[in-house]
Amino acid sequence: MTQAEIKLCSLLLQEHFGEIVEKIGTYLIRTGTQPLRMIVSDTGLLLDQVKKALCVLIQHNLVTYQLQKRGFVEYEAQCKRVLRILRYPRYIYTAKTLYNDTGELIVEELLLNGKMTMSAVVRKVADRLTETMEDGKTMDYADVSNTFVRLADTHFVQRCPLVPETPENPDAPPPPAPTLVSNEKDMYVVPRLNLVGKGKRRRSCDEEENGEHKAKKQKQDGESSEPPPDDGIYWQVNIDRFHQHFRDQGIVSAVANRMDQTSSEIVRTMLRMSEVTTSSSAPYTQPLSSNEIFRSLPAGYNIVKQVLDQYLTLLADDPLEFVGKSGDSGGGMYTVSILCGQATCPSVFQFGSRCARIFRLLLRKKHLEQKQVEDFAMIPAKEAKDMLYKMLSENFVSLQEIPKTPDHAPSRTFYLYTVNVLSSARMLLHRCYKSVANLMERRQYETKENKRLLEKSQRVEAILASMQATGAEDAQLQEIEEMITAPERQQLENLKRNVNKIDASENQVDETIFVLESFIESTMKKP
Repeated sequence: MTQAEIKLCSLLLQEHFGEIVEKIGTYLIRTGTQPLRMIVSDTGLLLDQVKKALCVLIQHNLVTYQLQKRGFVEYEAQCKRVLRILRYPRYIYTAKTLYNDTGELIVEELLLNGKMTMSAVVRKVADRLTETMEDGKTMDYADVSNTFVRLADTHFVQRCPLVPETPENPDAPPPPAPTLVSNEKDMYVVPRLNLVGKGKRRRSCDEEENGEHKAKKQKQDGESSEPPPDDGIYWQVNIDRFHQHFRDQGIVSAVANRMDQTSSEIVRTMLRMSEVTTSSSAPYTQPLSSNEIFRSLPAGYNIVKQVLDQYLTLLADDPLEFVGKSGDSGGGMYTVSILCGQATCPSVFQFGSRCARIFRLLLRKKHLEQKQVEDFAMIPAKEAKDMLYKMLSENFVSLQEIPKTPDHAPSRTFYLYTVNVLSSARMLLHRCYKSVANLMERRQYETKENKRLLEKSQRVEAILASMQATGAEDAQLQEIEEMITAPERQQLENLKRNVNKIDASENQVDETIFVLESFIESTMKKP
């Protein structure tokens, strides 16, 4: 765990959960597994505060607990899971792209709350969608339920582990912490719920005053009513499934750049056919026959079976091995290689196109002397020397000495330049973590410097909204708007533009982080 990762985790926890949760989370990340007593002692917080903070972290899968043999419970922070908070906007946007606004809000609610029952998610999402609709229109619970079922069928949401219903020994005292178990068969099975109803709008102040007595009565009735049919069945976002989708999109894009659009659509079809049956950690997709692929192609691609076979043969014969052939039955069995990330290795475009040319040359040739680099790259000796030393100082390339004699005399030693791709990827990943932390600190600084102006703007917007709701005249609204002067309005515009740039930069860096993490993971898996 590097200092850059710890700092980024601390900033993410503070931004999303506050100072107390950030203090507990950072302490666990730095010290590793700790019991409750040590956490309270070392952080100096109250026992109640520590318990509530741990509950929040466990609810969001950022901390796990384990019952030790001696009878006490130890807590451990999941640093990689904390870093995934940075990718939440991308998960939500992907859900919106695939399943429209309803899917977006379902994933957003699950990410905001960590774990929720299906009935609670459906009601909350229906209410939020109804708020955005025109007067007189509402969102039906059944429509939200259908979208939730589709998300579960494609494994984007999954059930949380449950406490076993029947203990092994009923007479024994309950353990200090429950042991959660998950059933692989039921992980994506949606309970049968008969949710009938429509989303509700928030009532105005007058309506709330008039209906206060009624609400209290309903609350009393609700306390005595039966729990929902899916009580105890909680759902969470399947982050690995989203990562699998991002990886598949990257493979399709790489095939399109390498070959053409039709090839990428064939690979997209193969990935879509095996997206649920293939594990996120598998090196290859499930084998698919040529006939199955042909039947599953989109209707817009009117290519004959013979042309499809030619495309599959070209993809299988390509040196990058995006597609592999695993048999001849059914017109030929084909798989998509998930570990073809070796083709997209980190490069050094920050030093210019000539440095990138040298870098790619070393990747291809493995080991080269300086004179060979000059000749193969067709770059003058002085420039090649400067570029090699620049990349050497930044640890993008390394120098290997091969002596002819035991005395290591420079005149009788070969000096070969080479690239350690894995160490270069790790170094770039470390720099990306530092970049995101710097961006977050800059955004916090910008917001803090303009805190007074932001509060004033929010007050004015609240006054305008309330006056519009009561039917105020345009002159009154204009007078309220003029409370913010022209220079202040310009300052707000600059702040908004800067914060939007920082947010966009964070998302772009996170895309690079995902590529580098996937590359490192796939490289480590290779035999």
